[in-house]
Amino acid sequence: MTDILNTESMSTAEIRVARAALQSQEDVISFVRRMAQGRCDLARDEQRRRVDGTPASGISVSDIANVFGQEHGGGSSRPPRETNISAEHPLFVELETLCQEISFGELRTLDDQSLENVVQQLSRFEVSQSIERKALFASIDALTTQLVKRYKDDGVNVDSLLAD
Repeated sequence: MTDILNTESMSTAEIRVARAALQSQEDVISFVRRMAQGRCDLARDEQRRRVDGTPASGISVSDIANVFGQEHGGGSSRPPRETNISAEHPLFVELETLCQEISFGELRTLDDQSLENVVQQLSRFEVSQSIERKALFASIDALTTQLVKRYKDDGVNVDSLLAD
């Protein structure tokens, strides 16, 4: 990763490239983090179902919609960007491997202790991604601040902005 503390020695184009690279990393982390969060929400819903005594059935589309409709995160104030994450991306593979190891696909048949382990492992994964994401936001913000400063101090060449 580019040393954002040394932006003074970087050209404006290099700062834009570094910021775009960090934004791409953040896109991946955000996507995979939300997938982990969604899976954790489903596991927590299974725990609630057991406490409520609701009979077990297969997980339906409406079950998933209900779970995701209940959980509300803080979200980001940043504008959304198109996200295309490959199933071969190492972070995506890491989440899928974790889900296999903890038997996420068998939520309804897990004993209570194993189900709690699913919730804990997915929560831990999601929190670690959230921490990484916040660090990336700080770096992206620092690069953006430097770009704004340069645009104000040096003026903006519209053609160079449109080339990005």
